[in-house]
Amino acid sequence: MTADQYLRTVLAKYSTANGAAQHAAAIANELAPYIREWAGQYLVSLEYSGSYAKKTALAGEADLDLLISLSSVTPNTLQEIYNNLQTYLAAKGFITRRQNVSIGLSYKGYQVDLVPAKRQSQQGNDHSLYVNKKGTWTKTNVHQHITLVGNSSRIAEIQIMKIWRNNRSLDFPSFYLELVVLHALSGQPAGQLANNVWKVLTYIANDFVNARFVDPANANNVISDLLSQQARQQIANYAKTSLTATNWSQIVA
Repeated sequence: MTADQYLRTVLAKYSTANGAAQHAAAIANELAPYIREWAGQYLVSLEYSGSYAKKTALAGEADLDLLISLSSVTPNTLQEIYNNLQTYLAAKGFITRRQNVSIGLSYKGYQVDLVPAKRQSQQGNDHSLYVNKKGTWTKTNVHQHITLVGNSSRIAEIQIMKIWRNNRSLDFPSFYLELVVLHALSGQPAGQLANNVWKVLTYIANDFVNARFVDPANANNVISDLLSQQARQQIANYAKTSLTATNWSQIVA
């Protein structure tokens, strides 16, 4: 078995074709009535904003990210919107978690992140989000993120690197990881899975720690600031160890 063949068998093991995607859709549909009731006339849409939207989802990753897009004429401040969503969900019996830009809750085995966002205008997909940890706000464009990753021809490499991360229980936010993979493989040919994954691991081992990554939809939103220098160094150290492996099963399984 070649290295590429082995990695393809690993991807097949984590494929969402076994019903995970349908289960996620069912969870979203069950939560939708609550969101519609909470948002009322100001709801524009409720949509996937994470791995399911970007086609990088893995079976066994019980995470579901949903963007609650609110009209630009929603009267509340971003902080009020964030707080009101948590208050509403708690009143409905959900156990909630205040996260950076989302309200988290556990529902039927899924960790669901609900991201309330206000459109910046009546047209377009630029949104403003409340940043709970800093008590401020930021701009982003989830549709741009989805297009960037989903059309990148790097889905397999991203999924393998997510599996690598999960195998080691690393704190490495998915969008940060996706940006790293895209950067590391800039100019590299598509379809050479093992060579490309090796290229990503080499980049992480040697150049990742001090590299600066920003939100492509907002240059003021520094994604690499999500992790401390120490956390980035830990990821780099794991990559260095992986590069010493004698077979691919020691890298991802």
